[in-house]
Amino acid sequence: MKSGLSKPRLGHLRDLLDASVEHGDLPGYVAIVHRRGETYVAVGGALAAGGREKMRRDTIFRISSLTKPVLAAAAMSMVEEGSLRLDDPVEELLPELADRRVLKCVSSPLDDTVPAARSITLRDLLTFRLGIGAVMDVSSRHPIQEAMEQAGVAPSPFMPTVTPDRYMARLGELPLIHQPGERWLYHTGSDVLGILLARAADRSLAEVLQERLFEPLGMKDTGFHVPADKLKRLAGAYGYDPAAGKLVCVDEGKDGRWSQPPIFEAGSSGLVSTADDYLSFCCMMLAKGRHGRKSLLSRPTVELMTTDQLLPSQKEGAELFLGDAKSWGLGLAVTVRRTDLWETPGRFGWDGGLGTSAYTDPQEGLIGILLTQRMMDSPQPPRAYTDFWSGAYQAIDD
Repeated sequence: MKSGLSKPRLGHLRDLLDASVEHGDLPGYVAIVHRRGETYVAVGGALAAGGREKMRRDTIFRISSLTKPVLAAAAMSMVEEGSLRLDDPVEELLPELADRRVLKCVSSPLDDTVPAARSITLRDLLTFRLGIGAVMDVSSRHPIQEAMEQAGVAPSPFMPTVTPDRYMARLGELPLIHQPGERWLYHTGSDVLGILLARAADRSLAEVLQERLFEPLGMKDTGFHVPADKLKRLAGAYGYDPAAGKLVCVDEGKDGRWSQPPIFEAGSSGLVSTADDYLSFCCMMLAKGRHGRKSLLSRPTVELMTTDQLLPSQKEGAELFLGDAKSWGLGLAVTVRRTDLWETPGRFGWDGGLGTSAYTDPQEGLIGILLTQRMMDSPQPPRAYTDFWSGAYQAIDD
């Protein structure tokens, strides 16, 4: 095979994923391994847990945080044309973020603050250094975490239930957790970034992404909701219930959250897509911004996006997300240290909390995409994830 992938070893990858279905860990899956123009696809299980309808290659999944790299690519296309600039303050378009106050420490009461040392920039949003986001402190609960939840702006795999303007108003009433640029905090930067792009373009975020990425890349099944004529292809979403000892549905297909246009188009986690649609996006990124004869992003832009942007001090507290092998570029994770079969320096992509994973490895010329319906139960991924990635890399035979 010109791909340099072993057919028998790819068959072993399928066996590993099928075993996860048989053991009840996954209702179903669609997996892609792409290398040198050749695409291997494995499909298994059912559209719904306990259902009879088989999973299909064109099944639509909630890709959750795989939305983040897509959003970042759209943002950088606007930087390239000059409608946005990486180091300009965002408060001109997001006045709710002007004149920030910052907690003296993460456990401080909400009124125990100091002034922000500088404004928040677009670069801060893309690198998750805007100063607010998920606090991964399992030892205690802090006032800022309670306040974010009560305001409806706490990080979640589901889209916020308030309008973008109301979301920004509520976020603007809260202090920052860290000074802008000081620390990586997950998730919130992408929701704010999505609002920024929509305001900059004076269009909905869906329209921005459709024009800049989905239409030119042929991503015909990707969006913030599933039209009625495609709902039969939308998989259910499931989480593990320890009390019941089984997977339970957290979002239905036909009548679920993605069956109607959302009130908030979440740049952090709102997209649905198919394996082939997302492969088109990944192939563009692997080709340094090119798709066929079109250049959607420049090579230097893609190289910037996929280069580590964090200092060691800025990653403190992010170990649950980034571990000791990853860091963060612009809107996606970047592997900086080889610690496993699949962790090769320069590899980039991310995982989604509702059961998705997609990474591109320029060194190996390899793209892997795993779409499942299994919600993540902890920062440690389900076994199917590690089985998929070890299976993809052990198939390399050159």
